[in-house]
Amino acid sequence: MEDTKYDPSLLRSLSNQMADAVERVNASLVTVHGRSRQSASGLVVAPDLVVTASHILERENDLKIQSHQQTEFSATLVGRDATTDLALLRIKDLNLLAAVAASEPARVGQLILAVGRPSEDGPMASSGIVSALGGPVRTGQGSVLERYIRTDATPYPGFSGGPLVDTQGAVLGILTTGLSNGIPLAIPMAQVQTIVDALAQQGYIKRGYLGLSSQLVHLPEAQRAGREQEHGLLIVNVEKDSPAEKGGLLLGDILVSLDSHTVSDTEDLQLLLTGERVGQALAVEVIRGDAIQTLSITPGQRK
Repeated sequence: MEDTKYDPSLLRSLSNQMADAVERVNASLVTVHGRSRQSASGLVVAPDLVVTASHILERENDLKIQSHQQTEFSATLVGRDATTDLALLRIKDLNLLAAVAASEPARVGQLILAVGRPSEDGPMASSGIVSALGGPVRTGQGSVLERYIRTDATPYPGFSGGPLVDTQGAVLGILTTGLSNGIPLAIPMAQVQTIVDALAQQGYIKRGYLGLSSQLVHLPEAQRAGREQEHGLLIVNVEKDSPAEKGGLLLGDILVSLDSHTVSDTEDLQLLLTGERVGQALAVEVIRGDAIQTLSITPGQRK
């Protein structure tokens, strides 16, 4: 049997490649000063725009960022989105290179680097792999995150708002510990770009609002009306003057469908209340008594 010889050049090559990846993204990495304690990280996504984690901004004024060249800039908050824990900052005369997004989405098992710049000492990095891809998932804030990347790389204090990069330094997502009780997640870059575009255009993310509270219930066979659906949402509260009240939704109704899409749990409902459905009259199917009734409800804008 032929002996397998250790080739140190392979490890050296990988080590150099990962160091190069950090150096490559470092040109677009900034420190964000938005709270009294630990500073955090941000990433340049356009010549005058930086994306960061919303939870690290304890104030909306007197925001500062510091570039890799140790230059400090004043920043203006463009908008923020609690659902994805993303915030967008505008910086006049920033003139830094925008980070390059990865051409392919993250894959489980992929080698990655979590990178941050929580201080003026320079970039910090932690290596690992993509351990899971998931979503939708309910966050600690009660919202539903559509997609996420989980990694075993250690996000040091101040890494939130920084990038998760591949071995070429291309960005796979934005890191945050603010969505799931401190568990590190990354928001995939495709979703980040959608949020950034919307915040840059209108300063907020359009999400629908019905004005109801519900709880998951099992649907007995007799109430399914031939459906295979096993669960629905029992309406336990309807807010006064809300879209739900105006549309005729009543306490005790069981919501089973919105806009021809099955609603089996609150995650289904929240994922359907997208911006394009705000202001649109939608068909809502409920079980009232033992009969299916169809209502017309127009979602409002979530504040």
